[in-house]
Amino acid sequence: MTPTAQSLEWAIVPSAIGPLFLAATPAGLVRVEFHAHADGEARAAALGGRLALVPARPAPGAEERLAEPIRQLADYFDGSLRSFDLPLDWTLTSGFNRQVLRALAADVPYGAVVGYGDLAHRVGQPGAAQAVGAAMGANPLPLVVPCHRVVERDGGIGGFGGGLETKRALLALEGVLPQPLF
Repeated sequence: MTPTAQSLEWAIVPSAIGPLFLAATPAGLVRVEFHAHADGEARAAALGGRLALVPARPAPGAEERLAEPIRQLADYFDGSLRSFDLPLDWTLTSGFNRQVLRALAADVPYGAVVGYGDLAHRVGQPGAAQAVGAAMGANPLPLVVPCHRVVERDGGIGGFGGGLETKRALLALEGVLPQPLF
């Protein structure tokens, strides 16, 4: 199906951390999900229903809205991209969560980390470290909005919706943690 103005373009793409489900609306990239094996159609149908858009899966290589996100993700994983420059559709987040995610995307660069409390302070809510953690868990655009860069104040890695091994791999890719020996 060819994407239309009322469609949700989606694809499952390979990456260094496993298959990723990507979805874009006419406004921009709206969803990135980890561990997307064979359930893309179900994910797309659920997301399309939530956004009132018809899911459209273009033929590989024929993506219109996803071509640039796919290219930039490949560049990120091969180490040649340090900052995503993509139109993002923030529809799936609002309020405090959106404020925190936007601050994270704007203020925490490749190779850096920030504590949950520090990020709460940056958005003017110094006592909201736990709420920042909840915002990270609800991030609809992980990788592009880099919630893997948020860690615990005491040096712990913290949680991650994609799994701790994925978080470790992403932090190693960015040089924050050493690469695994095996």
